[in-house]
Amino acid sequence: MASFEQYPRDWNLWYTSSEPEHAPLPGEWENGCNELQKMLIVRSLRQDRISFCVTSFIINNLGPRFVEPPVLDMKAVKDSTARTPLIFVLSPGVDPTAALVQLAETLGMGRHFHALSLGQGQAPIATRMIKEGVKNGHWVFLANCHLSLSWMPQLDKLVEQLQVENLHPDFRLWLSSSPHPDFPIAILQAGIKMTTEPPKGLKANMKRLYQLVTEAKFSRCTRLVVYRKLLFALCFFHSVLLERKKFLQLGWNIVYSFNDSDFENLMSLYLDEYEEIPWDALKYLIAGVNYGGHVTDDWDRRLLTTYISDYFCEGTVNTPFFKLSSLPTYYIPRDGPQASYREYINLLPPVEHPEVFGQHPNADIASQISETRTLFDTLLSLQPQVTSSTATRAGPSREEKVLELSADVRQKVPAQVDYESTRKLLQDNPSPLNVVLLQEIQRYNSLLHTIRTSLTQLEKGIMGLVVMSSSLEEIFQCIHDARVPPLWEKAYPSLKPLASWTRDLGQRVEQFARWAETAHPPLLFWLSGFTFPTGFLTAVLQSCARQHNVSVDTLSWEFIVSAVDDNNLLFPPKDGVFIRGLYLEGAGWDKKNSCLAEVEPMQLVCPMPTIHFRPVENRKKIAKNMYSCPCYYFPVRSGGAGGPSFVVAVDLKSGAVPYDHWTKRGTALLMSLDN
Repeated sequence: MASFEQYPRDWNLWYTSSEPEHAPLPGEWENGCNELQKMLIVRSLRQDRISFCVTSFIINNLGPRFVEPPVLDMKAVKDSTARTPLIFVLSPGVDPTAALVQLAETLGMGRHFHALSLGQGQAPIATRMIKEGVKNGHWVFLANCHLSLSWMPQLDKLVEQLQVENLHPDFRLWLSSSPHPDFPIAILQAGIKMTTEPPKGLKANMKRLYQLVTEAKFSRCTRLVVYRKLLFALCFFHSVLLERKKFLQLGWNIVYSFNDSDFENLMSLYLDEYEEIPWDALKYLIAGVNYGGHVTDDWDRRLLTTYISDYFCEGTVNTPFFKLSSLPTYYIPRDGPQASYREYINLLPPVEHPEVFGQHPNADIASQISETRTLFDTLLSLQPQVTSSTATRAGPSREEKVLELSADVRQKVPAQVDYESTRKLLQDNPSPLNVVLLQEIQRYNSLLHTIRTSLTQLEKGIMGLVVMSSSLEEIFQCIHDARVPPLWEKAYPSLKPLASWTRDLGQRVEQFARWAETAHPPLLFWLSGFTFPTGFLTAVLQSCARQHNVSVDTLSWEFIVSAVDDNNLLFPPKDGVFIRGLYLEGAGWDKKNSCLAEVEPMQLVCPMPTIHFRPVENRKKIAKNMYSCPCYYFPVRSGGAGGPSFVVAVDLKSGAVPYDHWTKRGTALLMSLDN
C-alpha cells in the first residue's frame, strides 16, 4: 500500500499499459521481485494478462515446445498395428475426415476405407463394419463416438477382442470423439491418441482455407472475377465466424462447431445460371443453410445475418479494394491468380485487432480474464484432497477452514420470510403482482431451509456425528474452494463466488421481506432479485390489461430510460414499473443523449440507469435507430440446466452508429454479474 501512495502516477501508468507483464514495476519492486513474484502482482491487478505471463514463464523454464500446439501427424498409422485403435480427440472447428481420406488414398487404402458417423441406430452397422474389416483388412473410421455413448461399452468389448483374435495385418480401427468423461478409459489406454487444434487467428484460418481450394475449384466459374471476389469474401466470413468464439459470451451465445464442410462452395452454380447475381439466394444458402444449420440461438442468427449482409453485397464485386472491416488492412485484393490472393493473406497481421470482428478492444480483456479463471479453477481442482500431517502443523486443516467458513455463511444467511402471515395479509387482493410475491417467498424460503439443513449436516459430518455422503462431500469441497454448492443453485443460476453470492442472497430476500411487511410493491423493482423475472413481467402486463380492460395478448413493452437520478423518482408510474440494477455489457450509456455509446477502455460492464417498462397496446414496428438489446439473467447467455438465460428484449437508441454496430459488439443487458 505504501508503494501505491508513494508512486500513484507510476502505478497508474503500469496498470493502464497494454502489456504490464513487460513494463517495469514502479519503485523498488522491479529489482525486488523474481519472475514468479511479478506474476503474483499481475495476478492481483491485471488478471487478463496472466496467460501471457504463464506462457513466457513456461518458455523461460521448460522451453517453447511445451506451449506450441502439436502438429497432427497422420503418419502415426506407421507405428500402429491392427490391434491398436487410432483415436482423434476432436476440438471445435476441426474435422479430420478429409485428411484421413487423403491418407488412405496415399497409402493405397482408398478402396478399402469405410467411414460411419455414429448416432441413433448406427450401432449394428458399426459392429458389422468392424467384423468385416478384421476379416478383409479394411480401414474402419467411426466418427463422433461421443454421440453414441450407450454403445461405448460394446465397442470396449470389441477392442478387447482385437487383442486376442487373428486379424488381417492391414486392418485399422480409427475413432473420433469429443472429450467426454463417459468415453471408455480402456480404449484410450489401448489406442494411439491424436489431437489437433484449429489454427488460431484470422490470417492462419484464411491461409488454411486457401490451401483447401484447388486450382480447379479456384477457376471453375464462367464469371471468374466476380466468383473469385466472392470466394475471398466467403473465406473471410468463415474465418471471422470461427475466430469470434474467442470472445466467449461477447462472441457467440452458444459455441458452434463450424468446420470445413460448411465451407462447401456452391456459388459457381448460381453465378453461371443467373445473369444478375442472386444475392438473396446466395445469402440464404450460406447464412441460412450451410452455416445457419448449426445455429440454434435467435440472437446468434441475427449476428450471422449481419455479417453476411456486410460481406455479400454489390460493393463486394463492384467497388475496387472493398473494405471488409473498419480497419484499412482488411479488403478484397485486386483480382489475379490464386498465388496473388495467398500473397495478400501472407501480408495480413498475425494477430488481429478486435475491431476486425466489429468488437471493442475491451472484448479481448473479458475473454482473457475468463481464460485466467479457467486456468486457476483447473489448478485448484488439482490440489490434494486430503490434508497431510505436515501441512496441518503449518496452519488450520481443511476441515477447520470449512467449519469456520460454514459458520460464517450460516450467520450471514437471512431469516425466512413469514409466508402464512403475508398470505393472510394479501388474501383480499389476489392481484397478479401479489401472486408473484407469494411464489417468490416460497422459493426463497425453500432455498434458505436447504442451506441451513445442509450446513448443519455438514458440520455434523466433519465432527463425525453423521456419515459424509457424496452430496456432503461436494458441499465440503465447494465451501473450501469458496464456490457455491450446486444444491444451493437450484432456485436461480449465478456465477458469483460464495462470499458475494451470500451477500446477494441477503439483498434478494430483503426486497421481498420489505414488500411482504408493507404489503405495498416497491417504487423501484430490482428485477435481478426475482427467481423467475419473466413471470413478474407477465404479471405486470396482466395488471395493466385488467386495469384498461384489454386483452393481454395485444400488449407489448415500451422502454423509457430515466434521465434523472433514482432519488428524484418519488412516485410509481401510472402504467408499468421502474426497473433498476441492470448492467450493459459490450457498450456504454450516454446519459446526456439517452443512447448507446462506446464504453471506456478497460470498463467491461456499465451500470444502466433505471428503465421504465411501460405496457403499450398494438405497438408500432421498431424504429431504424433502435437496437433490440437482449437482456439475460446472468452472464452465461446460453442459460444453464435450470433453463434459458434470456428474459426480454429491450429497445435502446443506437446513437451515432447503425444498430448492427451493437449486434457485432455483442451488446446485451445483464441482470447479475459474476463477482
